Amino acid sequence: MVSDRMDSDRMDSAGDQGSYGRPAPVTAAMLRQGVRSHGLSGRIVVVHSSLASFGRVDGGAAAVVQAFLDEGCTIVVPAFSDCRVSPPPGVRLERNAEEAVPPGRPADGQPAGGQPAGGQPAGGFSPGMTEVVSDMGAIPAWVAAHPDRRRGNHPLNSFAALGPRAGEVIGGQSPQDVYAPLRAAAANDGCVALLGVGLTAMTIIHLAEQVAGRELFVRWALLADGRQIPARVGSCSEGFERLAPALTPAEAVSDVGRSRWRVFGAAAAVDLAAAEISRRPDVTSCGDPSCARCRDAVAGGPVGSDSVWA
Repeated sequence: MVSDRMDSDRMDSAGDQGSYGRPAPVTAAMLRQGVRSHGLSGRIVVVHSSLASFGRVDGGAAAVVQAFLDEGCTIVVPAFSDCRVSPPPGVRLERNAEEAVPPGRPADGQPAGGQPAGGQPAGGFSPGMTEVVSDMGAIPAWVAAHPDRRRGNHPLNSFAALGPRAGEVIGGQSPQDVYAPLRAAAANDGCVALLGVGLTAMTIIHLAEQVAGRELFVRWALLADGRQIPARVGSCSEGFERLAPALTPAEAVSDVGRSRWRVFGAAAAVDLAAAEISRRPDVTSCGDPSCARCRDAVAGGPVGSDSVWA
């Protein structure tokens, strides 16, 4: 993994303007060069992205994904859904940052009326569904809707993958093991690529929290067959940019069009973040004193969470 910053290695030029002074669109060749410049060809790449960060892209989200696939990558994206329901009566875990189910979403085991945000179905989750919550963005939505993609078996925080190792990476995800795809990426010389987004989108830091000894939170979700099940999820990520200095040795940076790419070796990022979280537990805190997720995560996460699967 390249560890030096490549700020001077820009994939575009300030003078490269299209008609009427508009910046020229990002092309497939520029995208593939971005992939190659970070040594990502043929590797498992967990992508967090903002399509808008590029400016114009010839071919849109499909072109970004195809650039990785054309370089032999297996691309992994978050494909989160919100099929939450309220916990069963009498089930409450200490330090679990309990959250109310938002209005208009499934609650108390009953499907919500109409179509909840992000195109979620009025029923529950199944790995065959194509919908994701709207804030995932255009690139994850495109992958999740692709007929050849593999989607993990997690009703709230599934991942979806395309490429030669998609099944291998995704196959281990379950409601109890939400970050299995990220662990697989780290174990197989994979990388995390932030395309125009920051560390607050970098889900693998939640895996680092686990490695540092934190328990993940437990939420309840509705499945398409009507069952309600518990599922592990991560904490607040709004403070994750505070880990930037610790992650610098694993980071390489470039620009593709207007999009700043920050690429990390997955295993190195987990190790560095876990070490910093162990040394300074409050480094992940968002700074909002009312944030129950930060408070309970820093304290170690829920107590006795295994009991909900007993």
